[in-house]
Amino acid sequence: MKILVLMLALLLQLITQPAWARWNEDWKQRTRVNLDTSAQGVAVGAAVDMVPVLVRLHTGNFSFLDARPDGADLRFIASDDKTPLKFHIERFDGLNELAFVWVLLPRLEAGKKDAFVWLYHGNEKAVAASDAKGSYDASQGLVYHFGEAAGQVPQDATANANHALRSSAQPVSAGLAGAALGFDGRAELVVEAKASLRASAGGQTVSMWIKPSALDDAALFAQTDAGQRVALLLRGGSLVVEAGGSTSSPGGKLNAGAWQHVALVLSPNSGPVVLLNGAEVLRGTAAVGPLGGQMVFGAGYKGELDELQVATTARSVDWLRLAAGGQGPDQKLVSTAPAEAGEAAGEASYLRILLGAVTVDGWIVIALLAVMFVYSFWVMISKALLVRTLARENDLFMEAFPALMNSHDPTQAPGLRQQAETHAEAQHGASPLYRLYAAAIAELNQRFDSYRQSGRELHISDSTLSAIRATVDAKLVRELQGLNSKLVVLTISIAGGPFLGLLGTVVGVMITFAAIAAAGDVNVNAIAPGIAAALVATVAGLAVAIPCLFGYNYLTSRIGDISADLQAFVDALVTRIAERHAAP
Repeated sequence: MKILVLMLALLLQLITQPAWARWNEDWKQRTRVNLDTSAQGVAVGAAVDMVPVLVRLHTGNFSFLDARPDGADLRFIASDDKTPLKFHIERFDGLNELAFVWVLLPRLEAGKKDAFVWLYHGNEKAVAASDAKGSYDASQGLVYHFGEAAGQVPQDATANANHALRSSAQPVSAGLAGAALGFDGRAELVVEAKASLRASAGGQTVSMWIKPSALDDAALFAQTDAGQRVALLLRGGSLVVEAGGSTSSPGGKLNAGAWQHVALVLSPNSGPVVLLNGAEVLRGTAAVGPLGGQMVFGAGYKGELDELQVATTARSVDWLRLAAGGQGPDQKLVSTAPAEAGEAAGEASYLRILLGAVTVDGWIVIALLAVMFVYSFWVMISKALLVRTLARENDLFMEAFPALMNSHDPTQAPGLRQQAETHAEAQHGASPLYRLYAAAIAELNQRFDSYRQSGRELHISDSTLSAIRATVDAKLVRELQGLNSKLVVLTISIAGGPFLGLLGTVVGVMITFAAIAAAGDVNVNAIAPGIAAALVATVAGLAVAIPCLFGYNYLTSRIGDISADLQAFVDALVTRIAERHAAP
């Protein structure tokens, strides 16, 4: 027994303890966040510095049960497992298991398929380290996540505090990443001119995600300063740029009802460049000097707008390509490995992966199944011990039955019979056969005592024998009820366990797909853990039903044997009584 306990303790330690050296021992869980700049991910031509990357967390790729409810224990560490990275949480919803986190990567090399950072969590005492102001470089003048409530103007996430001057657009709860802003063709967003937003000698970049509901003509962005005007327009479903008094040819066909990344890059020595989903679609001819006037977004636009950013430098095409590929629904740049997985961890623990991805509803179903299994297991064990004991006691009683039957004389006075009956009760009281025998003898004694007092002959009639038979049959029914009691628990477990597990799986799959849809993350690495974890509930249901099925069949077979013995004994007992005490 001691060896078994030691083996179980060792197995538990192997399952629960990771095989890697932690950045900090106080954090119990970590997840590898993969970054793919190869041709299969978001291909870039050169290394890119200071890139804010969006990491979507949902039930399919992150165990919210292991993290603080507000995400205060989240930490992002570079691949060296030593260097903390700046990050900030746009949204962390532990109840609905959905989060959006922005991480500032100091450098992303080109053509790297195996680049990664670590996401640590699982420290109940951790203090929140989310730092929005530190999550962007000095050139980032403005970032709107649009997470404000209705009636509030959009707030700048950078250290510049370039909050909107006014906005008539309405909040939309489910945007590209968290909330968004909805425009109806009459609404607009206005940002006042500030020094921190004035384009530098290095140029200016305006980028946003748009989801047009209609492709009507609109001004996605417009700015005027000192007689100069620059505008990014929507004309006939395509993009057009106005700059330096000239209008470019249309470029980049937009799609209604889909999220698309649009960026306008203004360079001091060349014409404006417009990128759609990270690819250049048009280039203007007139250069525009540094502007610092009021900005207006969404005039005449119908649709949704999210992740509005303004930088006081001309971002490179690679930088914007990473933004488009990393933030969009396709999530080509970012993917997550299962918790505690990765090269440093050796082979992943599949059990840990599955259990770590199980959602709250899945754990509720598993907990119900666990209670059902424990109760069913107790019923199986107790019933197995009971039928074993009853079979043994019945065998002992049947050996003594002929002697008991021959020695019993109902014509004797009650006091003379009491001693023998008390002794028999002490010897065979645990046997159901004896209890049937005792019920018949008690009824027979009562009849003979009544006959003796009334002076009748000490013989039983057919009607009396039928009454004795009815008494024994009633006792037989109660004995059979006792034998079959609680077996319904096993039938419920057999029939209901798989369905409960299936319910947990269906709900888990629904939540997984809903979280993926809300997060916009559709890669296989995000889907697979959630689906696999959802199937854990079905496995749990089968794990309850299968042992119960075996136990139920065994018990019904043994109980059937005992029931047959009881019924046969009743017939034999009544016949013996009739043979000995019926009228000649």
